[in-house]
Amino acid sequence: MTIHTKPVHLPTIDFSRFYGDVAERDGFIRELTRVLHDHGFFYLTGHGVPQSLIDDVIAVSKRFFALPEAEKLSIEMVKSPHFRGYNRAGYERTRGEQDWREQLDINTEGTVVEGGADTPWNRLHGPNQWPEALPELKPLLLRYQAEVTRIGIDVLKAIALSLGQPENAFADIYEPTPSQLLKIIRYPGREAAGSDQGVGAHKDGGFVTVLLQDTTPGLRIRTEEGVWIEAPPVPGTFIINSGELLELATNGFVRADVHDVVTPPAGVERFSVAFFLGARYDATIPVIPLPEELKRGERGVTVDPLNPIFREVGINHLKSRLRSHPDVAERHHSDLLHLLDKPAKA
Repeated sequence: MTIHTKPVHLPTIDFSRFYGDVAERDGFIRELTRVLHDHGFFYLTGHGVPQSLIDDVIAVSKRFFALPEAEKLSIEMVKSPHFRGYNRAGYERTRGEQDWREQLDINTEGTVVEGGADTPWNRLHGPNQWPEALPELKPLLLRYQAEVTRIGIDVLKAIALSLGQPENAFADIYEPTPSQLLKIIRYPGREAAGSDQGVGAHKDGGFVTVLLQDTTPGLRIRTEEGVWIEAPPVPGTFIINSGELLELATNGFVRADVHDVVTPPAGVERFSVAFFLGARYDATIPVIPLPEELKRGERGVTVDPLNPIFREVGINHLKSRLRSHPDVAERHHSDLLHLLDKPAKA
């Protein structure tokens, strides 16, 4: 008889406990330590984001995707050397295969920074593209981006404490300006997609992801044992997952689980909003000296020859964008395609 020692569903964590009294906070931190080691994925309640803002962001996302194609293509990502803008379904790839979702990518609002031979990732800095036909989109998404950045940084502080570190242990590698990649996403029904791959199996590349799901399921997480867990939408929650930067920093104690999204059935759409909190592009990820009782749980960093991980944050992020968006890479960064063959360092 097989005995399952881990749950077949994702845990739920009430983040308001992090702001509670000492006993409440200590219990929260112990629970978070277990979850990070076992899953790296969990539902988050008690996050403090107004439901009205969440509702408005979902509604404006749907209005954006309902725009005429010409309006959306006016801000197509291939026009931006900074990988900002709209992608039609099939124009992003995971492990070389087409992802059947359309999306709008924004990041930290900024100005153009020249990327030299030693700092090619500086090319990622720049302005976002916004649709003229939907002027309310920009203020809403920037307000939401600020809210989920707050959540991401507070979760990162809690994670630091759960690893036996000071709560600002990661601040030196994300301050003063972390990467704030935000995607609004629409997955068309299977009759339009022609594929089950909404987005292919992958790990997220940043510190933490804050995912808002609308009402249609599709997200799945693969456990260490190779079992796929479904993560359906739960009203009032975000899904939080840890990324490769935390796996690197903890030598594999924190999981960066593989996950994917299955295309919805024919006649059904799926909407979500994903936020990826990352480090500064000029930072390098150290290995944190964990307490002995946690160090015994280190599993090492996952080695994937098709998608190596780098400790240099800028190279790691730039490599990911070049690989995911070959049309942008060819048009604006053909001189950087050699980075896709760069071997990772331990």
